[in-house]
Amino acid sequence: MSTGQHTENSSDAAPLAGIRVIDFGQYIAGPGAAMVLAELGATVTKVEPLSGDQARHIGPYGESMIRAYSRGKRSIALNLKSEAGREAALRLISASDVVIQNLRPGVADALGLGAAEVRRRFPRVIYLSIAGFASQGPSRDRPGYDIAAQAESGLMSVTGEPGRMPQKVGVPIIDAAAAHLGAQAVLAALYGRERSGVGETLETSLLEVALHLQAATWCDYLGGAPEPTRIGDGQPNNAPAAEVVPTRDGYIVLSAYAEDHWARFCRVVGRAHLIEDPRFRSNALRVSNRSALREVLSECLSTYTSDECVALLSSNQIVVGAVRSYSQVLASPDLQASGMVVEAEPEAGQGAPYRALGLPYRLGQTRRPAPHAAPACGADTDALLAEAGYGADDIQQLRRTGAVG
Repeated sequence: MSTGQHTENSSDAAPLAGIRVIDFGQYIAGPGAAMVLAELGATVTKVEPLSGDQARHIGPYGESMIRAYSRGKRSIALNLKSEAGREAALRLISASDVVIQNLRPGVADALGLGAAEVRRRFPRVIYLSIAGFASQGPSRDRPGYDIAAQAESGLMSVTGEPGRMPQKVGVPIIDAAAAHLGAQAVLAALYGRERSGVGETLETSLLEVALHLQAATWCDYLGGAPEPTRIGDGQPNNAPAAEVVPTRDGYIVLSAYAEDHWARFCRVVGRAHLIEDPRFRSNALRVSNRSALREVLSECLSTYTSDECVALLSSNQIVVGAVRSYSQVLASPDLQASGMVVEAEPEAGQGAPYRALGLPYRLGQTRRPAPHAAPACGADTDALLAEAGYGADDIQQLRRTGAVG
């Protein structure tokens, strides 16, 4: 474990207090993995090109990526194409425990900052690479974004309405999942290093993450089931399961396919005779007669509001959820009680505070961490260089030559 001076983002009680991370990431997956480690107490340095993370240049949503996935970090702007810039990066790495990068395939190696070179020089370093495609496959040199992984993993083929065009998931879910799974791999490697004394080279790809998120469906298919297709709402083998049902003021999603759950649902809505209806007497029959089943569900629930449906069915141990907009979610008592919305306070002189989402889990009774706001590009360049042993004159020379921003 390295002993850095900068500990303002983590207390001694934080699990990763004292761990130092170098984040060469762009957009979501790499920065998101580093962000998870920052929330767990690590000190994270975001290394950006002089022009900044590419997310800073793609409009308002890109700025939201920065705000969401670079909180709790310090930023240094380095020209990694210059020898002096690379040397500065290596000095930072030498005092660190973890390196994370999701640069275009081959870029880190070409800069002399790839896993093989870094771990040759610093064997205790844990090096995580997140690519679009696995390094062993023929697509290893292709650039890969979330949407390509959704397409090529089969996910889009099962998302959307039957007979219509494939659909992507409404958010970059593969990027976000890759961030958390990458951080999970780093945590495992940090634990392993405590026993072995040496670091590890870690790799994952958006394609592999996208496949992993569909594990049950793939296991079904690999076991001989028919190839899955788009069916819209609902599940192919169970009914009612994940059914979207209109209510008086919106929609709910409902699952009650286990036989006792279906019988309970029928009694709760005052339609006990449906239990013995020959169309619905078993799960297999309900799947075969799904269209008729959906008509019945609509008849049963359309006079209720969504909240009334949730209250009635939940109180009878039937799985139900109201389909809510973002504004409705933000106002919901469950989100408010969770404490997931945190206030990101900027460092002095670096903009205004903003709200963001914190970690989706809690550690015991400790308060959910709220790292400071994402830094401006290069905001901490001088301080980080000074910590790495550069004097004031050295820093000015690096700036004059364009090695730092």
